[in-house]
Amino acid sequence: MSGKAALVVVDMLNRYEHEDAEPLRDAVRAVLPAMADLIDRTRSAGASLVYVNDNHGDWTAGRAAMVEWALEGEDPALVAPIAPPPDAPFLVKARHSAFYATQLEYLLRQSGVDRLILVGQVTEQCILYSALDAYIRHFRVTVPRDAVAHIDEELGTAALRMMETNMRADVVDAAQALDILIG
Repeated sequence: MSGKAALVVVDMLNRYEHEDAEPLRDAVRAVLPAMADLIDRTRSAGASLVYVNDNHGDWTAGRAAMVEWALEGEDPALVAPIAPPPDAPFLVKARHSAFYATQLEYLLRQSGVDRLILVGQVTEQCILYSALDAYIRHFRVTVPRDAVAHIDEELGTAALRMMETNMRADVVDAAQALDILIG
């Protein structure tokens, strides 16, 4: 059964000024080209694209303020290529899951989406919890292994295995995820 898919970009607006920022920046550098290409090609195809980002404790910040805040951080080169365009839905979250206390499920259901392709950071945290919440809400989940960034490589690998085994996620390369997204 094939339905509509959406690319969901999780937590890529980040200043990289936290305790574990260095290993995360390294991982983001490695996956950024695949992630940016997937975002660009999703937009070019007119496929569904949604951004969900931690608000980092600022309950007044929206898309513009969050982008500006992230671009003023330690490594704006990790933000600029994947910054949310004005025509893509942008949801603010406060906890690990993209679903927790957000309108994401409602937005996806209203758009007829039944499959999520999750990209972003952190594989062993927000991507894992978002995949679990998607699974328990009966969404099909795809995670491109080359478009998610980890802090701890072993935990990131374990999280991908958990998503594949426990949540029946398709863990694929970004090129395969694009085929799923735009068919």
